[in-house]
Amino acid sequence: MPVVRVIREEMTAAIAVDLGGTNLRAALVDSDATILVHTATRTPTTGPSGQVITAAIIARIEALLETTEGREVTAIGVASAGPLDLGRGWVTNSPNIAFPVVEITGPLSEQFGLPVALINDARAGILGECWAGAARGSEDAVYVTLSTGIGGGVVANGHLLLGMSGNAGEIGHILVDTRYNLTCGCGYRGHWEGYASAKYVPRFFAAWREEVDVRRVAFDATSTRAIFEAARAGDPVALAFMDALGQVNARGISTIIVAYNPEVIVLDGPLARYYGEIVIGHAEPYIDRFLTLPRIVVSDLAGRAPLLGAAAYALKRTGAGP
Repeated sequence: MPVVRVIREEMTAAIAVDLGGTNLRAALVDSDATILVHTATRTPTTGPSGQVITAAIIARIEALLETTEGREVTAIGVASAGPLDLGRGWVTNSPNIAFPVVEITGPLSEQFGLPVALINDARAGILGECWAGAARGSEDAVYVTLSTGIGGGVVANGHLLLGMSGNAGEIGHILVDTRYNLTCGCGYRGHWEGYASAKYVPRFFAAWREEVDVRRVAFDATSTRAIFEAARAGDPVALAFMDALGQVNARGISTIIVAYNPEVIVLDGPLARYYGEIVIGHAEPYIDRFLTLPRIVVSDLAGRAPLLGAAAYALKRTGAGP
């Protein structure tokens, strides 16, 4: 994939990595939240161990370090799908990554001689939104990514919530259903991610279709994109399903609101970026109004909030960040 460059005056910079189940992104980010160089590739899914992913990350970073043009790179921040073992600096048993263990901080620190900060990708996402996106200026905000999985990041009273092991905000595993009882990638049933993530929307559609006895559809029911495009085009079956999906999304969002009382909820990930008006439009009528409804917006950072957040997290730990 081509490298995107933005030339600016010399500043302190960090290398940021965003490790997802589908894509591996990396960027050189300066201390005013400008992405100077950005690259992306597919996340490795085959090989003897998670070392193939570690090697791919190292290769991305080495390529970026050749583009610094005299800038001082002070840290490396890695945002990854979780769960994480922060004590060891590992990604462990992630339902959306092909290997049970991916070692991060040790190999990267040894290779590059720089401090390495590991953070969950959605936790990085809220930092990116607070630094340069739709949550800028807010001290109470939640980031929700609707992607291969569903993840969340929370800033409350101006502080990032991390939890005991860095995994606070695993909102994709909120219980949203006991009717269809679908199994999530984590192995448990009824979780938000198992219904409304890009990976599982077609499976939910199949279960819903059987429940309401829909015999024929005029679109590819195995494709999340096709289902949403059909809804956008006004297909009655797709729109009826969006109502059921909206109820599920509303349960997740309602739980976020009563748990964290945010000022703003920022939606990100491909489903939000491409189909935000459908996601929000079908969920909003079903969201509980026990507390005041926050602003619900789609990120305008083009999917780069986790990269910016990883950089912010790494820079802050070295004393150079926002």
